[in-house]
Amino acid sequence: MQRLLARIAAILFCNTLLGAAAWADADTILLNGKIVTVDEQFSIVQALAVKDGRIVAAGKSAEVKKLAGPGTKVINLQGRTVIPGLIDNHAHFVRAAQHWGLEVRWDGVTSRRQAVEMLRERVRASKPGDWIAVLGGWTYDQFTDAQTPFTQAELDEIAPANPVALQLVYALAVLNSKAADAVGLADSALTIPGARILRDTAGKPTGVIEGGGASSFLRRKLPGGDPALRLEYARSLQKDLNRMGLTAFIDWGGYGFTDDLYQPFATLHDKGEQTVRVFHGAWNGAANAEQTEQAVARVRELVPFQGDDWFDTLGWGETVFLPLHDNPVPKGVNITPEQLALWHRIAYAVADRGMNLSVHANQHDTIAAFLTEMEAINKQRPIRGLRWSLAHVREFRPEDVERVRKLGLYLQVHSQATISGAGLHRAYGDAAYDQTPLRLIADSGLPYGIGSDSNGAAPANPFYTLWWAVTGKMLGGKQVIRQTISREEALIAHTRNNAPFMFQEANLGSLAKGKYADLLVLDQDYLKVPAERIKDIKPVLTMVGGKVVYQLK
Repeated sequence: MQRLLARIAAILFCNTLLGAAAWADADTILLNGKIVTVDEQFSIVQALAVKDGRIVAAGKSAEVKKLAGPGTKVINLQGRTVIPGLIDNHAHFVRAAQHWGLEVRWDGVTSRRQAVEMLRERVRASKPGDWIAVLGGWTYDQFTDAQTPFTQAELDEIAPANPVALQLVYALAVLNSKAADAVGLADSALTIPGARILRDTAGKPTGVIEGGGASSFLRRKLPGGDPALRLEYARSLQKDLNRMGLTAFIDWGGYGFTDDLYQPFATLHDKGEQTVRVFHGAWNGAANAEQTEQAVARVRELVPFQGDDWFDTLGWGETVFLPLHDNPVPKGVNITPEQLALWHRIAYAVADRGMNLSVHANQHDTIAAFLTEMEAINKQRPIRGLRWSLAHVREFRPEDVERVRKLGLYLQVHSQATISGAGLHRAYGDAAYDQTPLRLIADSGLPYGIGSDSNGAAPANPFYTLWWAVTGKMLGGKQVIRQTISREEALIAHTRNNAPFMFQEANLGSLAKGKYADLLVLDQDYLKVPAERIKDIKPVLTMVGGKVVYQLK
């Protein structure tokens, strides 16, 4: 017996050595930090070891350091905080990349004077005739010094030799004279679907286009068709997202979206140059019976999950039937039985194919109507397990909880109120305080995650989203929601909770052994910094798949 025990002990000892030897040449080790793993226990460790893009060990620095070999890169964190890479469960960055190089972004800018100076700086750096655009992610309400609307005359003074266009969320666009001439606003016969060209008493266009159609019209007119330029812009977008702390996102298409917009990202993927993981749904803006049949035909041909952990199609969404696409303002949607029947036809086809579906659902009337249609579909083609989700859920209510639970739905919660909160209060009064009810959703136990709905409806920076979820404030400081969550809950919701939307919970969302080393090294301690300063946190290093993709110089 003693010999047998000795042999077992020797085997175990050898296996231990072999195990250690297997990871002795870890590619990268991070030591001496405060690593918030966001695993199921919300563990905090000092060190991580990474090999072949995945985490192979986590624990105390003294132990993890033993896994270093001659070629191992060792990063001394010097006490800095590390969190998992932030995941946006709902964005529109693929479309944004087409014009990214033309943009001045006012994300987080709370001074109108500063916004104007940013335009002036861009004009000084541009050649005459170069387009300059600000395509969403801001509202006048975020400015604390002045909220005076921009006019064509002001933009002409700022940029007399350059076409300039400002897109305010999806509500309107303001164009200077050069831009107005370039897009043909002077043509009295010009009409823009879903929008209205404002004209003065003499019939001359003022440069303002009102309505949701303004943004898609503007994007069609902006330069951005050159493939080489699109690739350059996609690279630039990736770098900016990495700098903000995003390591993965789901893109849900949108107005003016065409499949060719994926090509730059597919090229980056094929070249091994992706630095942000891109997952997406198939977009279709069916608006009548004929287009509904075309959408159903496309659903029947779609085969998701043919990509990899960097670039893949998930399913269908976010719009099922365009006339029922319920924006936050104006209040109310005219829901008819005929429209619901067409919505049902497309959603049923998605269920029949056993595919994932994301549904744009802001207002309670539409949330309730969509749940009724899903319940009917579920009786014939069960949807539990397909991870269907409701997107935005701004007017989610207690009576919706059990209906969502029984269907096995997920909830995508978004931070549009970081810029539109004041506008929602003008439209809804004090009722707006309980719109986007984070506390209700978190306490319900339903699967949910938080994201932005950037780049038009909200800023892209994920730390703005975390700040909003914790403080309930919009940029500029106004309190806009009162159902907030803790900073720990918010971090979980922006990382681990978002991985299932991508069907990537085995790979992403926490810094656990076996998962990809997608992580951020922060300039401030997320768990200790005053809540008001969460929005000001910046990564000093971003790693995706074990590779450093951004480092503060």
